[in-house]
Amino acid sequence: MILHVWERAVAANLGVVVVATDSQEITDLIVKAGGNCELTSANHQSGTDRIYEALKNFDRSNKIQYIINLQGDLPQINQECLVAVANILLDGAVDIGTLACEMTDPEEINSHSIVKAIADIDSSLQTGQAINFTRNAEASINGNHLHHIGLYAYTRVALEKFVQLPQSVREKEEKLEQLRALDNQMRVDIKLIDFLPLGVDTPEDLEKMQKLI
Repeated sequence: MILHVWERAVAANLGVVVVATDSQEITDLIVKAGGNCELTSANHQSGTDRIYEALKNFDRSNKIQYIINLQGDLPQINQECLVAVANILLDGAVDIGTLACEMTDPEEINSHSIVKAIADIDSSLQTGQAINFTRNAEASINGNHLHHIGLYAYTRVALEKFVQLPQSVREKEEKLEQLRALDNQMRVDIKLIDFLPLGVDTPEDLEKMQKLI
């Protein structure tokens, strides 16, 4: 699955792709395939901390100024999603960009495992500034429920700031690291897309995904 996601990231042709992992097995796999990989510490609190270590090791001259955090459990990711999240940073006032899509299924809305984004989306631009992220089923604006997609774009300055901040109380309570950014007045913007790239979190998810891709 990691190899598949890496191939999709490379195909998007947005810039250099680096896999950050604490696994020697994954490192060997990516290197054998001709990719870039950084073996990082196994003690990071979050994926964001891990990609920052990888960035520092890979880009010691500080040439890379925009970073996309793509998790390896999103095998349905495509170029459209990656371009959409990257373009959020064209607004220089934005620290972090992420994606969401509308959901109407009551089972999804009531699921504690599905993270909901709260943002007042501009209907013409399909973007808006994040107000909150939560697992609460009642989270919505004007009755619109948004399924948060765990894909992030950072400016380098914002990423450096984020990893130096202590975990916030809400971040620990909800187990959502993006709350650390909001709780420290960092601006997070959301782009609404019409496609939900499914993640793989359980053996059942994996079985379903193998039939789709």
